[in-house]
Amino acid sequence: MTNDYWLEAKNISCFKNEYEVVKDLNLKLKNSENVILIGPNGSGKSSLLELINRNIYPVLKKDTVFKLFNKGLINIWELRKKISTVNHDVKARINTNITVFDLIISGLYGKYCKISNKSEKDVLLAENLINKMLITKLSQKIFSHLSEGEKQIVLIARALVKNPEILILDEPIANLDLKSKFYVTDKINELSKLNTKIVCVTHDISMITAIYNRVIMIKDRIIIADGTQSETLNSKNLSILFDINIEVIKHKGYWHIYRKPRELQAIE
Repeated sequence: MTNDYWLEAKNISCFKNEYEVVKDLNLKLKNSENVILIGPNGSGKSSLLELINRNIYPVLKKDTVFKLFNKGLINIWELRKKISTVNHDVKARINTNITVFDLIISGLYGKYCKISNKSEKDVLLAENLINKMLITKLSQKIFSHLSEGEKQIVLIARALVKNPEILILDEPIANLDLKSKFYVTDKINELSKLNTKIVCVTHDISMITAIYNRVIMIKDRIIIADGTQSETLNSKNLSILFDINIEVIKHKGYWHIYRKPRELQAIE
């Protein structure tokens, strides 16, 4: 019998420099769902990703459980095959003159430079992915010449080339202009057709599209709401999450937030 969950956490706490960055975490993530984790800056989202990627470790207590892919102990290299993470730290490691095609192939080797001895199989893997993601026009361009939105999609392609089970996107539209935000969001929506499941971490409600089965809200290192979009995305929850009196409306499949006028906030 196969386990339905790729992550299981019960009563998990983690510390960095004697500060509790993960606090009494109880969470299960299914193999079958796309998840969006939303919260303000400093809420504990990044620490949760560090825990998943084994950069920090839980405090061992009598009643704690922490499993990845049904294993309490998992080899870090095995984990890297199953989970790919795209964050903003990656860009600093990339050779500035590398082509998009070579950068995507480098993901198979855990590097960020041109691979001189790549196999025909690796070339085919990269070509197939580039075709699936409809980025053929970018493939021979120099990575540093791309727009910020295009760079983000190429980094996602690099993460997907090894066909991970889980793709973690850490603030994928942060610092992008409006056109690039739409471009990246649309491309991520297309990824839902692939086998890989998505965990998107964001503070931007505009990232929440129909592909996400589950929304988890985190504030002050605590999960304050967890469920479907219809269960969690309402004005009350989001006002609590961001400490501001706001109204949320869904229009044509996208969520929008509005700050309530001050006179209404005062009355409420």
